Amino acid sequence: MPETRILACMIAAALLIPTLAHTRGGGGGHGHASSYCASCARDSNGRIARSPEARQEFLNETGYPHGRPGYVVDHVIPLKRGGADAPWNMQWQTIEAGKLKDATE
Repeated sequence: MPETRILACMIAAALLIPTLAHTRGGGGGHGHASSYCASCARDSNGRIARSPEARQEFLNETGYPHGRPGYVVDHVIPLKRGGADAPWNMQWQTIEAGKLKDATE
């Protein structure tokens, strides 16, 4: 099952690379406006809404139903870049790597 998830993520990433390059580069600044997803559903705090059921499914599938110490759940293709809030688009990421990634997204 993990091999299937990795393959699905690789295919999705390959299909979206031109889209990702376009949204990150070209025209305008690199501030909040260029990375804000206007069409994404939002929670009461204004953050992109996430599915607790999808997250729990990912936790269960990976054998850590209560979380994994030292790791966070990360979306391979970020939600604000059109990534799915689904277990196949999630991965374990160290807390340190998560902070670095969040600083650049």
